[in-house]
Amino acid sequence: MRLRVGIGYDVHKLQKDVPFWLGGIQIDSPHGAVGHSDADVLIHAIIDSLLGASNLRDIGFQYPDTKPKYKGIDSKILLKDTLLKLREAGYKIENIDTIICLQSPKISQYIPLMQQTLSKILEIELSDLTIKATTTERLGFVGKEEGVAAHSVCLISKL
Repeated sequence: MRLRVGIGYDVHKLQKDVPFWLGGIQIDSPHGAVGHSDADVLIHAIIDSLLGASNLRDIGFQYPDTKPKYKGIDSKILLKDTLLKLREAGYKIENIDTIICLQSPKISQYIPLMQQTLSKILEIELSDLTIKATTTERLGFVGKEEGVAAHSVCLISKL
């Protein structure tokens, strides 16, 4: 079995009165992430880790913000397309481990729904997708509630 590891990272600015999409679901929050698409940092980090592991470059290359068709797009659509690209390259997902860096709101109650939503899109078992959350103890742009970040590591194997 040939195994490959990928790492993904994404960050977006937070802004008041903007919908907050995270892990494929809408989070109840007074602020949301701003970006060219729906600014779902968790999905974007996962996409980058999968693309990197399969040597398919990165999210900016595959889904450039210079193309109007990606303006406001639901990141779940990009994730599904990434899965298709991964399979076309001859790989399958073994597991994904992620962490969301966000000062507020607290999101632990949303994690099970995020796992269900994303594992269904990725066609993997719930146990093969870990989503964790942390604050930065009020340090940096996350701690000052100016932004949100996410990290993802994936393991894929050759079909």
